[in-house]
Amino acid sequence: MLAILGGLMMGMFLAALDQTIVATAIRTIGDDLNGLTLQAWVTTAYLITSTLSTPLYGKLSDIYGRKPFYLVSIGLFLAGSLLSGTATSMYQLAGYRALQGLGGGGLMSLAITILGDLLSPRERARYQAMFLAVFGVSSVVGPIVGGFFADATTVFGITGWRWIFLVNVPLGIAGMIVIARVLHLPKHHVDHRIDWQGAVALAGGLVPLLVIAEQGRDWGWASGAAFGCYGLGALGIALFIWAERAAKDEALLPLRLFRNSTFSTTAMVNVVLGMGMFGGIATLPLWLQIVKGMTPTDAGLALLPFTGGIMVSSVIAGQTVGHTGRYKIFPVLGTGALVAGAYLLAQLEPASSYGDVAWRAAVFGFGLGFCFQPLVLAVQNAVPPRDMGTATSSSLFFRQMGGTLGTAVFLSILFSTVGGRIKDAFATAAQDPSFQAVLQDKAVLNNPANAPVLQALQNPGSSTVSLNDSSFLSQINPKLAAPIIQGFSDSVSVVMLTAAVVLLLGFLLTWFVPELPLRMTSGIQSRMEEDAAAAAQASAYGSGVPEEAGAAGAAAADSVPDAPSDALREPGAVPDDDQPHGRHAAD
Repeated sequence: MLAILGGLMMGMFLAALDQTIVATAIRTIGDDLNGLTLQAWVTTAYLITSTLSTPLYGKLSDIYGRKPFYLVSIGLFLAGSLLSGTATSMYQLAGYRALQGLGGGGLMSLAITILGDLLSPRERARYQAMFLAVFGVSSVVGPIVGGFFADATTVFGITGWRWIFLVNVPLGIAGMIVIARVLHLPKHHVDHRIDWQGAVALAGGLVPLLVIAEQGRDWGWASGAAFGCYGLGALGIALFIWAERAAKDEALLPLRLFRNSTFSTTAMVNVVLGMGMFGGIATLPLWLQIVKGMTPTDAGLALLPFTGGIMVSSVIAGQTVGHTGRYKIFPVLGTGALVAGAYLLAQLEPASSYGDVAWRAAVFGFGLGFCFQPLVLAVQNAVPPRDMGTATSSSLFFRQMGGTLGTAVFLSILFSTVGGRIKDAFATAAQDPSFQAVLQDKAVLNNPANAPVLQALQNPGSSTVSLNDSSFLSQINPKLAAPIIQGFSDSVSVVMLTAAVVLLLGFLLTWFVPELPLRMTSGIQSRMEEDAAAAAQASAYGSGVPEEAGAAGAAAADSVPDAPSDALREPGAVPDDDQPHGRHAAD
């Protein structure tokens, strides 16, 4: 089991590390490839393919098995990484990142699904800290490694930033070897057709929406290109719903799953959670770098309390769920902590100390640790074993969509309000005699580094100072920089308050998540029991069940291992001494 978990975590680490290591070095990459203004497409390309492939991996693995598709996902990710390390233009890099994303879509969702196959929900909760440790380590290692390679001119004769992608190769190969050798899952191949119509319609709906989410700030949310994307997205989603209705149980995302109250409620919670979480997280590193003057590497390390909060709360949640079988309380407490954390982060000022940042970030992280695994666990426990892959990948899909939307919306709020906030800060500073004295200082006026700010002050009708390149803040006179820093900090506060309001909706929704008794059997054993029941029905009613189902069920029945009586109970049952009382028992 530990060997299998090690292989799964290697794959998850690749996906988690990619999110932090590339973000740290993207400016260096853009400068070297003469395409800094195209850097958003490098991110968008990966995001589109990883988002679209996530539900497809879930459905295909439910039909053909997890192991081959997990190996395929690692293989595609490694191929994309290797090619990305050889890119000679930003457009080429975007194409290779799209290939990388095709693999990345399966790394996270299939690892969590395989864990559900191997362990019962109660056992699974106790292992969640190991998986969340992957995110903690990647959030620390990513900025450090990314900063090191970005700053290095060459490493072993190869341009430094290229190692950001090439370093994935040995780690991914090790993960593939481990999984290929030690992961042995029973095959449950069923002859189903693949819902390619739904997959194409989903791509047609999501690609325009993801593009406008990433590019809307530059294009304008009311531009012709934006409305074109809105229209194409709406048409694609409508066609996707129509295709899923027609495909029924064969659908990429069966609509019957939404009749499951646990699945539908957690889907809404995941969208809201993704919006607030990623929207808030995207702005905090910017605050640390612009307001506090930290480097990207320093900002990553400064968020260690945030990572620590995730780790501590995930261990508490995992151990408690494992011992009590109760999970609903954790998303409720978690989203409550997220609301409080976002509100507290909104109170930060340029004069705030690192200690003020650290404990507030820890509260925010503490909330995330309470939400991540319990929500996935609730979905896996509530759906039939045959739908586990589809349901798990769908949960991550909704969270990722919320994250994309939240990042786009909150960064748009940040940069659309920062100009006005900086103007207000300069207007306030103009009343300060010491600021007026700086404007009369000949040394300040003759310093070329101060020119962008002085020109903006001389032209009140302009949009103040451009922050497309904020590096000038470390070179200009501190008195001139103070209003810019104050204005940016005020805009971040607006973003954090908005995130708190969004997360408050998530807090309210978590109260409607049903709490069902956790199954005491693993996904594999539950599926074997389903097949055995189908075999028994086939033998009892003869022609009432298709011949293929009867044969498959009989074969599965022969392969069911001996197990204690508790493991052979109904899928939703728990031992008598663990039975919940009152309303939950009635559920």
